Amino acid sequence: MQLSRTPASPPAVAALELAAGAGRRFGRPKALVHHRGSLLVERAVRTLVGAGCSPALVVLGAAAARVRADADLSAARVVGNPRWATGLGSSLRVGLRALAGTDAVAVVVLLVDMPGVSAEAVRRVAAGATPACLATAGYGPGRRGHPVLLGREHWPGVCACAVGDSGAGGYLRQRLDRVRIVPCADVADDADLDLPPAATAATGSATATPPAATGSAADGRPGRG
Repeated sequence: MQLSRTPASPPAVAALELAAGAGRRFGRPKALVHHRGSLLVERAVRTLVGAGCSPALVVLGAAAARVRADADLSAARVVGNPRWATGLGSSLRVGLRALAGTDAVAVVVLLVDMPGVSAEAVRRVAAGATPACLATAGYGPGRRGHPVLLGREHWPGVCACAVGDSGAGGYLRQRLDRVRIVPCADVADDADLDLPPAATAATGSATATPPAATGSAADGRPGRG
């Protein structure tokens, strides 16, 4: 799938799903977790593409061959991160560098383990995107979360800050006066999925864990995405 658009197309807002982690706390990569009838990695792609984001890109790492075989990711371009074990930051860098060859003015970033994030939340965060914009979804006083919008001008700076298990959170914290907070609590849930292997085997269901109220958007945590 080509990542570029024709010159006559409107400005593109790309989508970037981070799905490379091993899911150590859960006993399996979260990309391979079934949730309400589909794999988490598929669900996130549908959400991003359904919101009108294009091009869409998914970064895989742990169990990448199996994810490619089991998941329908035909609506997105899939790229591998051979250094996925070093943390979420490396996957963010891989994704942004892959998108550098497109004409996208900004990118919406979403983690694989947040199925409560809706297409409407993505549309709200992406609205009015420009190369200079920064935005996150808002889920109440003092609580920011995914999806996160990164204007193209910020991609080099984000890549420089995305080290280890840190995503774009540090970069955004340094620029809070420039980050647009978009209310999304009425249309989305930013809880990430907690899937203990025993609970999964017994019920086939997932337990959602809300992030800390002071958590920073696009910050990585060990084992995520």
